[in-house]
Amino acid sequence: MTVVTKDDLIQSIADSLQYISYYHPIDFITALNEAYEREESRAAKDAMAQILINSRMCAQGNRPICQDTGIVNVFLRVGMDVRFETDVSLEDMVNEGVRRAYLLPDNVLRASVLSDPAGKRINTKDNTPAVIHTELVPGDKIDVHVAAKGGGSEAKSKLVMLNPADSIVDWVIKTVPTMGAGWCPPGMLGIGIGGTAEKAVLMAKRSLMDPIDIHELLARGPSSRTEELRLEIFDKVNSLGIGAQGLGGLTTVLDVKVMDYPTHAANLPVAMIPNCAATRHVHFELDGSGPAELEVPKLEDWPEITWEAGPSSRRVNLDTVTKEDVLQWQPGETLLLSGKMLTGRDAAHKKIRDLFEQGKSLPDGVDLNGKFIYYVGPVDPVGEEVVGPAGPTTATRMDGFTEMMLEKTGLLGMIGKAERGPLAIESIKNHKAVYLMAVGGAAFLVSKAIRKSRVVAFEELGMEAIHEFEVEDMPVTVAVDAQGDSVHVSGPKLWRSKIGKLPVVEI
Repeated sequence: MTVVTKDDLIQSIADSLQYISYYHPIDFITALNEAYEREESRAAKDAMAQILINSRMCAQGNRPICQDTGIVNVFLRVGMDVRFETDVSLEDMVNEGVRRAYLLPDNVLRASVLSDPAGKRINTKDNTPAVIHTELVPGDKIDVHVAAKGGGSEAKSKLVMLNPADSIVDWVIKTVPTMGAGWCPPGMLGIGIGGTAEKAVLMAKRSLMDPIDIHELLARGPSSRTEELRLEIFDKVNSLGIGAQGLGGLTTVLDVKVMDYPTHAANLPVAMIPNCAATRHVHFELDGSGPAELEVPKLEDWPEITWEAGPSSRRVNLDTVTKEDVLQWQPGETLLLSGKMLTGRDAAHKKIRDLFEQGKSLPDGVDLNGKFIYYVGPVDPVGEEVVGPAGPTTATRMDGFTEMMLEKTGLLGMIGKAERGPLAIESIKNHKAVYLMAVGGAAFLVSKAIRKSRVVAFEELGMEAIHEFEVEDMPVTVAVDAQGDSVHVSGPKLWRSKIGKLPVVEI
């Protein structure tokens, strides 16, 4: 009989969440570096360089890889010969571990979990509760997988009930381009096949906890239908040409995982969940000897990569930039931003819309005329930091507010992650505005360009409050120019054609 104490489980959960906040799994780093070395698209290669540099910085500085520190997923396989020494439930122990991890003063993690999700959407302030899955199995140990799942990739989860004769591969290849780049490729795809709807989704999520090993499978060849599917989907998804951050390139996924389960004869449930470039998960066992001991990776496991803006990069002073200047910017061009910008995410945009509907003006200190807004909810600073990791959030969530912001505030441009949808692009074109893209998965690196930060409005929203950032040489890419040309349309189309394995189609 193995005895696991309450404190050991709580501490193990807390330690693991701190660990994965700043350490990528090394298999991911190895796979990403290999993809970086063979990438031929300059834009995609630059994006991967920033992700790799950011990862190394986070490992050195013990700060979050991404500003979105995720919703916690825990998979527990509890041996039936294990006894807990505790006065609370298993779920309570896990959630206390989450609470301790996210409130640790040395590395405060961003609380992103909201209660009353269909109502008041109130931040729980400690990222509890976790999503917990428990199995009872033979044995005298507890097997634990802990993951922190960012909202951008989670939002792109897909579930379909296919007919038994339908092609799973065809559905995946048709669906992935519709996911855009808000899930921050290059990452992984987890696919669950069979069971029931909820079982398929659970398998898709669970499969993402496994190590990246597609290259081993490529070397030895498939030995089952699921392995054949992995290889076929891996090849065809990369042939789509979506590339890192959706900019167009050779690598969109680093691995494809498939789990299956027997299903009803009339059905073929299939779920697909991506993991982003901020892949964060860890595996450990508890055997009664104390809390988990997590091996600290060596810095030499990360490649020595440097990134510098090319000589053709355009320097932009945000305090003096004009509409005429913006008209000169080209899709795919690298800009280095300096000066003041304001931040704003979903909640801030909604509050602004409410003010306008009430006939009121913007809050004091919020002047967007001729200015840029950055879609970000930063991590709180620690120590001498100006701001914590501050990478962009998925820009399409703000598409419904874009026309209002451009028409009523005089906003000149927006900065976010991944692509914009057709309505936002049309508004950008009509107003001769611009949309710039920062690299998702490089939050700590981006934060180093921020020299000053202060909250100017909606302080009650926490990380969603409107901040004023003063930045110096913040790197961004022109994603939608003033003519409405989008690099997230042209880039993948070009590289899909260059790869030449799949026909070029309009998405």
